[in-house]
Amino acid sequence: MIIRTEQEADYSRSEHVHRLAFSRENEAALVRAIRSSGEYIPELSLTAEDGKNIVGHIMFSKAVIDTGEGEVPTLALAPVAVMPQRQNEGIGSLLIREGLKQAELQGFAHAVVLGHPDYYPRFGFRPSTVFGIFSPFPVPEEVFMVMEFKEGSLTGISGTVKYPPSFDHV
Repeated sequence: MIIRTEQEADYSRSEHVHRLAFSRENEAALVRAIRSSGEYIPELSLTAEDGKNIVGHIMFSKAVIDTGEGEVPTLALAPVAVMPQRQNEGIGSLLIREGLKQAELQGFAHAVVLGHPDYYPRFGFRPSTVFGIFSPFPVPEEVFMVMEFKEGSLTGISGTVKYPPSFDHV
């Protein structure tokens, strides 16, 4: 299994993974929308490749925390998908760990995710409300989480996350 940066030649196969994993078009459309936006970070769009097959994909894109007095850059982890027949093999975990590692190496301070509260804490995500960070969506507090790459990077920062416009139609 190789985790690598997604290449343009992978686009349709990566989108196919999202389509199958979620049994709908929304996440594949989100991937396309992010790619065509100013919030796209090519180095943080990763694929899991097994042989010549792409079996997983993850993206991180630019987002901000609106503090009411300004905006603090952050990352949004979304979406992540693994082919249905390859789920529960640790591929999603590999993608998330490598993505977080690359994000930190690129100098990002933190990331947010909207996801399962029993899954994402294993990577270091904590409920965002612990930090005074809030979801822009009406979701249960425990499903909106944040991870500091460097402890204390959210000290003194509180506000509501603003996702890029590419997320508006998902």
